[in-house]
Amino acid sequence: MAKTAPDNTIAQNKKAYHDYFVIESFEAGIELCGTEVKSIRQGRVNLKDAWCTVEKGELFVKGMHISPYEQGNIFNRDPMRVRRLLMHRREIMRLFGQVKQEGYSLIPLALYFKGSRVKLKLGMCKGKKNYDKRADMAEKSAKRDIERAIKARNQ
Repeated sequence: MAKTAPDNTIAQNKKAYHDYFVIESFEAGIELCGTEVKSIRQGRVNLKDAWCTVEKGELFVKGMHISPYEQGNIFNRDPMRVRRLLMHRREIMRLFGQVKQEGYSLIPLALYFKGSRVKLKLGMCKGKKNYDKRADMAEKSAKRDIERAIKARNQ
């Protein structure tokens, strides 16, 4: 699985890649109001503590913070409100089955524009243990050291 999102990425949840193994990723639309879209265009969104749930056959994202639009007035919404995600019902039911039976979590990985629409990249994730996190950090550090050595040798 590639960790990259499209070039027009607004926000990424880098913490999710540290805390979880991303098994599979999905694209979902998100239901927003006008001032939220304007705030997202300014890049004022935080996915760090966000997660997704399935309730009554619908998919919702919770914990996603979209700062209020500064030029907005009475039309601004609560920054932490629960937002509905737009996917086909059969996809939602498949995700719901995996989350309930296999112990996976649905975690937002990135928020980006696709045309004029805001899309959310969801990941079917399994939690990492501390030793997994340490192994990943050691691997990343070793890779960085090798790249530095190659670069120094070539100069």
